[in-house]
Amino acid sequence: MTTIREKEPTRLEPPAPRVTAWRWLVPALLILAWLVAGGALGPLSGKTNEVQKNDNSAFLPQSAESTKVQELIPRFTTSQSSAGIVLYVRPGGLTDADKAKIQDDKAAIGGHFDGQLVGAPLGPVWSKDGKAAEILVQFSASDPTKLGDGVQWIRNQAGTSPGLETHVAGPAGLYADFGNSFKGIDGRLLLVSGLIVLVILILVYRSPILPFVVLGSAAFASTIANGAVYLLAKHGVITLNGQSQGILNVLVLGAGTDYALLLVSRYREELRRYPSRFEAMKVAWRAAFAPIVASGGTVIVALMCLLLSDLKSNQGLGPVGSIGIAAALLAMLTLLPAILTLVGRVAFWPFRPTYGSHPAEEHGLWGRVSRVVGRRARWVWVVVTLILLAMSAGLVRLNPNGVPLDKSFTTTQDSVVGQRVLAEHFDAGTGTPTVIIATAGSLDDVIAAAGQVPGVGKPIVPYTGAPPGVPAPTKVVDGLARVDVTLTVAPDTPAGHDVIKALRTRVHAVPAADARVGGFSAINLDVQDTAKRDRNVIIPLVLVVVFMILVLLLRAVLAPLVLILTVVLSFVATLGASGLIFRGVFGFVGTDSAFPLFAFVFLVALGVDYNIFLMTRVREEAGKRGHRAGTLTGLAVTGGVITSAGLVLASTFAALSVLPLVFLAELAFTVAFGVLLDTLVVRTLLVPALTVDIGRISWWPSRLSRGEP
Repeated sequence: MTTIREKEPTRLEPPAPRVTAWRWLVPALLILAWLVAGGALGPLSGKTNEVQKNDNSAFLPQSAESTKVQELIPRFTTSQSSAGIVLYVRPGGLTDADKAKIQDDKAAIGGHFDGQLVGAPLGPVWSKDGKAAEILVQFSASDPTKLGDGVQWIRNQAGTSPGLETHVAGPAGLYADFGNSFKGIDGRLLLVSGLIVLVILILVYRSPILPFVVLGSAAFASTIANGAVYLLAKHGVITLNGQSQGILNVLVLGAGTDYALLLVSRYREELRRYPSRFEAMKVAWRAAFAPIVASGGTVIVALMCLLLSDLKSNQGLGPVGSIGIAAALLAMLTLLPAILTLVGRVAFWPFRPTYGSHPAEEHGLWGRVSRVVGRRARWVWVVVTLILLAMSAGLVRLNPNGVPLDKSFTTTQDSVVGQRVLAEHFDAGTGTPTVIIATAGSLDDVIAAAGQVPGVGKPIVPYTGAPPGVPAPTKVVDGLARVDVTLTVAPDTPAGHDVIKALRTRVHAVPAADARVGGFSAINLDVQDTAKRDRNVIIPLVLVVVFMILVLLLRAVLAPLVLILTVVLSFVATLGASGLIFRGVFGFVGTDSAFPLFAFVFLVALGVDYNIFLMTRVREEAGKRGHRAGTLTGLAVTGGVITSAGLVLASTFAALSVLPLVFLAELAFTVAFGVLLDTLVVRTLLVPALTVDIGRISWWPSRLSRGEP
């Protein structure tokens, strides 16, 4: 007897919807619009170096004491200046030939820079040990981009005698080296970060096509952002410096690629569910829109909080960074979907997601991680929390009180070496005087008070405006007189700042003097003090703003509160680890006072991104499967894309370390380390374990807290 086996019903694929002309037309028009915008702003994006301002005095608030002194100085001189100290040293003692060359160099400098200096070069001044000499050159420019060529000419002119060591130190030398550090910043940063991102994307997508689609979209976003920033900075709407410029490019590439990864991941999922690429993109775009906009909006709002900073450099970074994030958002929500829709499944070649195929995410590595978290949720979050708290102990090593000049570069700079040589043979503050301006009638009392401060060089004489050694009366302008004092300690160190504080205390106490203390060292001190004020005001505000965004997005209160606490814990642990590594491994003496604020804004705003990616998917899945299953499913299906996004962002920030500045090297390490900690530990283990352990009450007061979809 023959048994007839019943044939299984064949799965019929739904017919692909007819592709109408408008479905092709809309993506094509979007791409055309981006081409037009890129063509208009592209030529301007390469000119941002022309509108940078990197002089510390240009960033201070009007309320700073050194700012008020800077405003009064032009009454006593014809123009503002930046002092360059040309140093000559021969360890065995200067020879007659050396002295003749120094005199010749002085004449050559005066002739070459005719009209570009404030007065003639002064000196030479011979050291008491007979081994060194200095010439003081007052440049009329103070912008590093304008000083670089002039300082380099002097270095070439002076350094032509065998055995005679020469350097250009002082503010002019420092600003010139600082400006040179940012030359070619766009090219170097984009090349290094672009190559890193390209390699990561190739490994993630295993496709030779898709990485270039993503990077091309990010490149358009960068072009639009830089062009817009150039126009705003040129017309004085915002302030742009070298640091903001570098961070802008990193933000656009890193954040833009993160948003692209989320969209592409969801698009690949939907291509398995829909035969039509147009339908798949429509569903994917709608699902990815809210988390991408929320993530970008969080970063933008956090950056715009910097407008409350008293430092104009921080104020400038707020809109500059926000423009970059907005451009990245726009590109990844319009240009990238348009390209992917037109290209379709070919973009994923050779591993095309076919209709009806089964995704591997839930059964791969992240599926196993989610099952571990589900079985041992309480143990997981307790152990991770203890580890993060232990890392936080390194905060005592961070020392966010400023970095001295001779420690602010990661490579050897001529101005730094010159400052060390200067301190060996002359008063360390030579050429960078501290300026005191007071009422003329109280000038003698002010001089007497200043003379009592340890660290102030003697003698102290009133400012006459005449060349040194030429007798002249004290210069009085509008009832005010000026005194320039030289510090015996390095002016940009904590010791120099202590002298300025003591000096201000003394001269402020002189009756009816209305004395104010400014100058190079005072400017640096006021910058550090203002940075400390900024972080105390802005950090709490950013936390409140981010919390409100999470409440609106997740429609809950408890879950956003948990996310904020985990991000703060991650931030503190990152700073602790950074403090240990900066001092123990890299040998840095500390960090700039603005460093904690910069690190906080980027780590909290960007760290919340990954929690947004995770928790929006968890909320979606919890409505279908229940709280516990939804949490673990959300972790499993987002694990790959979020980890890839974290690697991309960490790598792009790490690229900042190619610039030879300690501040950017520290920021690069901290943000990269913190992003990886958020991605691999906090978002992977701590957040889902807490969410599972707390239960569905996490979603209070929404319906999910009651088990309703």
